[in-house]
Amino acid sequence: MSDQNRRLYTVAAFITGVLFTIGVDRVCWYWRWQHHRQAAEDPYGSTTPQHRAGGPPRRTSNVLGKAQETNQFEEQIAQGIEGCIGNTPLIRIKSLSDATNCDILCKAEFLNGAGGSPKDRVALSIVNKAEELGLVRPYAGDVIYEGTVGSTGISLATLCRARGYLAHICMPDDQSKEKADLLEKLGAEVERVRPAPIVDQNQFVNLARARAAQRTADTANNARGFFADQFENEANWHAHYESTGPEIYRQTGGRLDAFVAGAGTGGTISGVSRFLKPRMPHLRIVLADPQGSGLLNRVKFGVMFDRLEREGTRRRHQVDTIVEGIGLNRVTANFDAGAYMIDDAVRVSDAQAKAMARWLVEKDGIFAGSSSCVNCVAAVRVARELGPGHRVVTILCDSGTRHLSKFWKEVGSVGAEQNMTIEEVLGAKDP
Repeated sequence: MSDQNRRLYTVAAFITGVLFTIGVDRVCWYWRWQHHRQAAEDPYGSTTPQHRAGGPPRRTSNVLGKAQETNQFEEQIAQGIEGCIGNTPLIRIKSLSDATNCDILCKAEFLNGAGGSPKDRVALSIVNKAEELGLVRPYAGDVIYEGTVGSTGISLATLCRARGYLAHICMPDDQSKEKADLLEKLGAEVERVRPAPIVDQNQFVNLARARAAQRTADTANNARGFFADQFENEANWHAHYESTGPEIYRQTGGRLDAFVAGAGTGGTISGVSRFLKPRMPHLRIVLADPQGSGLLNRVKFGVMFDRLEREGTRRRHQVDTIVEGIGLNRVTANFDAGAYMIDDAVRVSDAQAKAMARWLVEKDGIFAGSSSCVNCVAAVRVARELGPGHRVVTILCDSGTRHLSKFWKEVGSVGAEQNMTIEEVLGAKDP
């Protein structure tokens, strides 16, 4: 072979090698891009990605001329404290599931980021609707009034600060002290009043309504008073129809057999039921009702009455139970919105709720509030009625840290009942 041919051969071989290398590099790059796209929903192997892929990797070169990849991500940043509301986890309670041979799933509403309860959704919905209708104006001195046993007030107080309003909360003076303390630390004006029936004008809800009207009528200032009216304002159940219900449907893959929840205003059970039931006609909706509440008899028999309502037996002016946040002796607009979808109701005693509180700490490390414990007792009973292999969803409303001075004071210490059985929880009785 002549020198000229050797040179031509060498040049051709070099060019062929370069083209081959570029081709392999492009194929590898394309394969990595395809793999990147497939993993885009979960780039870090987590179940809740904090970032999402924004497209194919961008290729750059370092000083050595070697190709590198830098990932482009779409930022997911919550806008203010409002952005921390909703999309709470649905968790399987292992001990209750094992005890019933069913899946007992709890929507962890205590993880809502504003006030730490499902009332975050309600408060945000009410404020948004009021702003939409022009009933309140941010940073104009307007005051939002509400009558609440605590959780809605905490959510409203938080959002009022974030949105440029003041909060005035009227609440019964027999609710846990830590709720009132927290409201004051959030800058709300707290007015604690004697528990009274709804027909009393000084009842906490009626008083909040009156205070709002007084504020608006005061011509000495331009500020308005707005009564949130969580019991009758249908922005309440709409919040759960638009968020809680769809989340449960998505998280369960549309596979559940029963939804169990208590009712304070009735917004949660109505909103969730109205979303889920049309999509799953077989779904059983069950009310979890504490002792002293008349809602169970309303569901079962069409009347509002509880045996503790008999003359001479009642100890307080609203619902005769240690449980806070659920139980009622009147039908609200929010409860009525979904009442026709409720299939059954389960009565839960104070003793059963306290036993469940100890169980959840002992077995699962869950420190729950009183209404959450009522929900869990009812969920177990429903699961047992349905039989093994079914799936029941309920709500963990708030943390036990808001119930230390009342409910948990009566629950007592934890640690001595590691061998407690679920039969002992369901059969618990007050001494």
